[in-house]
Amino acid sequence: MSIRTALQLINRFLAEDDFDADTQFCLHWFEQHGWNESVFGEADTLARAKGTSVDGVKEAGVIQSGGGKVRLLKWSEYPTDWDPRTDKRTPIWEALHQLTRAFRQGGDSASGALLAALGGKAEAVRQLAYRLYTLCERLGQAEDARAYNELITSWTGIESAAALAPAVEKQGDMFG
Repeated sequence: MSIRTALQLINRFLAEDDFDADTQFCLHWFEQHGWNESVFGEADTLARAKGTSVDGVKEAGVIQSGGGKVRLLKWSEYPTDWDPRTDKRTPIWEALHQLTRAFRQGGDSASGALLAALGGKAEAVRQLAYRLYTLCERLGQAEDARAYNELITSWTGIESAAALAPAVEKQGDMFG
């Protein structure tokens, strides 16, 4: 067994949640660095241990990488025209932060439409929001904790809006 395979198995065993590799990378990077940038080599080592790559996570649209530095994108930096139905690589991390952006910018209806488009990822997104809320509270990041908490406490309303989204989608572009 290669060292890489062993590290992946160990990390999978130690993971409390069964998130995708890109999300595991983001979660552990966030725990270590928050939204701050750090060196590429550290990101590369972590990505390999999680079974992904820095280029892959960058392709997913959740990090900025260049000049030997890497950092996670904040929810406010995500594109507003994102459509999970056409995205080729959608980690749970991205889905959560797109949902957070939609909720903070457009409330229940905007986030509900996005949740409907995410399909079967809703529960994993909610679990990650809880996990990040707890982590932010522990790290003293009140503003970030508030964003995740608002999403969690509004989840019922978002789900209700998601249930109405298919009817709206037939009338036109739900992201327009």
